[in-house]
Amino acid sequence: MELAHLFGVLIFLAPVVILQYIGLWKLFEKAGKPGWEALVPIYSFWVMLKITGRPAWWVILLFIPVVNFFVAIGVTIDFVKCFGKFKFWEHAATVILSFVVLPLWGFDKNVKYLGESVTEEFKQQHKYVKSKNREWADAIIFAVVAATIIRVFFIEAYTIPSGSMERSLLIGDFLFVSKVNYGARIPMTPVAFPFAHHTMPLTTSTKAYWDGVQWKYHRLPGLSKIKRNDVVVFNFPEGDTVAVENQAESYYALERSMGRQQVRSTFTIIDRPVDKRENFIKRCIGIPGDVISMSNGIANVNGKNEPLKNTGMMPYRIEFKTMDFNYAALDEFKLNLGGTPALADKTYVVDASPEIADKLKAFDFVKSVTLSPDPAGAVPGGVFPNDPNRVWNRDNFGPIKIPSKGWTVKIDSNTMPLYYRAIRTYEGNKVEQKAGIWYINDKVATTYTFKMDYYWMMGDNRHNSADSRYWGFVPEDHIVGKALFVWMSWDSTASFLHKIRWSRLFMGIH
Repeated sequence: MELAHLFGVLIFLAPVVILQYIGLWKLFEKAGKPGWEALVPIYSFWVMLKITGRPAWWVILLFIPVVNFFVAIGVTIDFVKCFGKFKFWEHAATVILSFVVLPLWGFDKNVKYLGESVTEEFKQQHKYVKSKNREWADAIIFAVVAATIIRVFFIEAYTIPSGSMERSLLIGDFLFVSKVNYGARIPMTPVAFPFAHHTMPLTTSTKAYWDGVQWKYHRLPGLSKIKRNDVVVFNFPEGDTVAVENQAESYYALERSMGRQQVRSTFTIIDRPVDKRENFIKRCIGIPGDVISMSNGIANVNGKNEPLKNTGMMPYRIEFKTMDFNYAALDEFKLNLGGTPALADKTYVVDASPEIADKLKAFDFVKSVTLSPDPAGAVPGGVFPNDPNRVWNRDNFGPIKIPSKGWTVKIDSNTMPLYYRAIRTYEGNKVEQKAGIWYINDKVATTYTFKMDYYWMMGDNRHNSADSRYWGFVPEDHIVGKALFVWMSWDSTASFLHKIRWSRLFMGIH
């Protein structure tokens, strides 16, 4: 199938490429250069620089990611100006439909080489006055293209809509996410409306992209790899398998109980391209190759406990000596005892950080403060991998080994509940079980070697976070970027003068 797909793409692209190079060949000849020079990669760009009058050292810019995109477009437009093509539509056609206009101009006897287009002498001899509409169009297009390039390849703004990362990140935080740290992901759905994610502005159902063109996953080199405890933005990995909004069971669990065809005929399956799925932000708890587990609410990575930091939240059981105290003393902790049902007389369970728990213990009216996770064996439902043989819950699970690129796992009834989705959905294999035997791409499989790295993501507000505990691993092609800093924080519940959380402005994210 891969070869057939590749062959089809080549058949489609061949005429486009051939026509473009035929046009360049003829235009090179009109500029007094041998036509064959247009066919030599990099060298042809160097020749084009000489034709336009640009400095020869610009050829170095071809090797700088993202910059090369702008430079290539700019020099190509300079090139067609050398032949008297100054209008906006001519420049747009040069970039978008080069395989059409370059041969037309190349064979047009009225199109002649006028000189080096970037020189002052040329500009004086061939003045072209832009209309007001042209000036506005140029400015708008440049702004849109520049902003899109920055958003896709460098940095993008996000907002925090839920409390899954409290107290590290609060609802109403506006933050910048770097695409450079882990390497910018080349758009997988390149035809899309600027500045929209998956839905057009002011609508709820109109797609902001066209999925008729899909590119394979590629990523530019980054400054570093994802590290444990990095705060990471990624595309929701189960976006194509949530049968109903907030569906507790995973697609795999439904498949096992109902069968694939019945699931697809019974439920509405949300299905978007990877880079157009919802953006989530969580903390990376485990990296490729790590073995992760959780016991009594404390995560364990490679045999070492990783207690929640002071910025995270877990349920704590607070037992008071008396309820006759000044409640204002607890205002700074925002525990909301008035809206929290009592677990028993003078006893409440509230979400708090370890730091808050330590401070509460210091009050003379507090008898005890203890961590209150779900007990082992209690199964609230919906915990990865939804395997009846694994009695896990959100505070007690594992161990689970996180797949890494090149790691080979044994295929059997014990491992497949953990890795089925990664093998089938994320890595694009056909996976079936017949008479107790597993088949991958119609071949009997006893092992599988992973093609990508995977990560384990969890929210800091542990009992109010939809994360890897519910849908498993996050593949590397879903990674968007690293959260850097909060540039604005808006508290919609505060009074007018206090809506901006001034202490959080330009706060780094750790």
